Amino acid sequence: MDPGEAAILESSLRSVYRLFAPLPSLPSALPGGMNVIDHVRDMAAAGLHSNVRLLSSLLLTMSNNNPELFSPSQKYQLLVYHADSLFHDKEYRNAVSKYTMALQQKKALSKTSKVRPSTGNSASTPQSQCLPSEIEVKYKMAECYTMLKQDKDAIAILDGIPSRQRTPKINMMLANLYKKAGQERPSVTSYKEVLRQCPLALDAILGLLSLSVKGAEVASMTMNVIQTVPNLDWLSVWIKAYAFVHTGDNSRAINTICSLEKKSLLRDNVDLLGSLADLYFRAGDNKNSVLKFEQAQMLDPYLIKGMDVYGYLLAREGRLEDVENLGCRLFNISDQHAEPWVVSGCHSFYSKRYSRALYLGAKAIQLNSNSVQALLLKGAALRNMGRVQEAIIHFREAIRLAPCRLDCYEGLIECYLTSNSIREAMVMANNVYKTLGANAQTLTLLATVCLEDPVTQEKAKTLLDKALTQRPDYIKAVVKKAELLSREQKYEDGIALLRNALANQSDCVLHRILGDFLVAVNEYQEAMDQYSIALSGGLPRSRLWNRSCWRGQALAVSL
Repeated sequence: MDPGEAAILESSLRSVYRLFAPLPSLPSALPGGMNVIDHVRDMAAAGLHSNVRLLSSLLLTMSNNNPELFSPSQKYQLLVYHADSLFHDKEYRNAVSKYTMALQQKKALSKTSKVRPSTGNSASTPQSQCLPSEIEVKYKMAECYTMLKQDKDAIAILDGIPSRQRTPKINMMLANLYKKAGQERPSVTSYKEVLRQCPLALDAILGLLSLSVKGAEVASMTMNVIQTVPNLDWLSVWIKAYAFVHTGDNSRAINTICSLEKKSLLRDNVDLLGSLADLYFRAGDNKNSVLKFEQAQMLDPYLIKGMDVYGYLLAREGRLEDVENLGCRLFNISDQHAEPWVVSGCHSFYSKRYSRALYLGAKAIQLNSNSVQALLLKGAALRNMGRVQEAIIHFREAIRLAPCRLDCYEGLIECYLTSNSIREAMVMANNVYKTLGANAQTLTLLATVCLEDPVTQEKAKTLLDKALTQRPDYIKAVVKKAELLSREQKYEDGIALLRNALANQSDCVLHRILGDFLVAVNEYQEAMDQYSIALSGGLPRSRLWNRSCWRGQALAVSL
């Protein structure tokens, strides 16, 4: 810096200093006047965060150079407003540092008998005495810690707030943090406290249901508001529906939500449609799941929640062009959610680009560590890259987060089978069967493991027969039964099974398998027809799928 610039800077600083220097000829507080802290407060309230950051930084430096310039209460306010501006700029570590300094300043301030005005230009107006809440400062600190993935520090700072002083948002944050840390009892207590203060806090209700609190108990906490507030008669049914969701009773949950969705006042609700889509997916009814997701996104083109599952279903069907378009659309909406990254990861995974799928899954987990679909994507990519032990860790975490989702267990069991750990796979499949009940999905999963061991082939057949008795249209069970019949070379039985399954639905996988069976019994022309249906079954499928069908067609033609 040359001497001229230095002189100009020195002159400017002196001018700013004189602005706040004591004015002997004027009273220390003008009636109705505003001091500089009031201006900072007003700018913060107006959302002028960048302006607050610049001015508060200058004022804090001046205060450090002249401790008598501002009173302790004004210094506390400056620190809080400066920290708030840093929080807005997502500089969370810096914000925590300034919030900590503010709390130390407040602690020193509380030791004095009363708030003294500064020796400078403080105006003792009622507004200047409205100090930022210490409780709010601690909440902001906890928010910073959660953004920094330091959940233990967030819990510690909120735990330090006396129970009677905790606001609903503090209890809600504590409940979520306790739940994430596996501390169920304090989590339940915090959720209940939220409901005591805000009986229509629906996310707190979902939190309690996810922690195995009975639906009837939760409903009792909302009874007064249901009886006194008009048009809330649906709430008890809503609680009942999600109680079924969290106990894994997908069938009753679907029926209950459908009854809600059919009511005129709740028809075409995007959240209910998304829940229905997710439940159909969990129940293995992919066709209805896709339909409900499509209905939801037509109602809300900016919908992000659940689109990761929708993208996965499209990818499994081989509709990779649709998956790519969905990913681009989601990125245009927001790249700060896990869903766009998962959808793009599904496109890469089903295009056999496992390294890229792994990267995209990791990015999604970085944005949302509770994203089950991201964990499943990364686990599947790791498994297909031969890193089975790492994959197992991700599938186990997915199970911890979503113990009622069968696909989490399917991923883990597939890892065990890949590493020839049939015993571990059998133990896990039996546990799932006992935990989630004997339905078509769990029966098929157990049968899948039994098919890997020659000793348990007959058991697999019995389990698949039971699954198909419950749900004759369950595609996974049909595929596994066809695989078993193919091993036994019972092609006629396989053809009858597949024709029956295709009577009320069209599925490209089943058409392709039926083509294989028809080739085995020398029905080449019909086999060609089935391969053609499989290839033209809607939209473009993966190259591997097309290659499989083309090989079948070529074989039928050559024979």
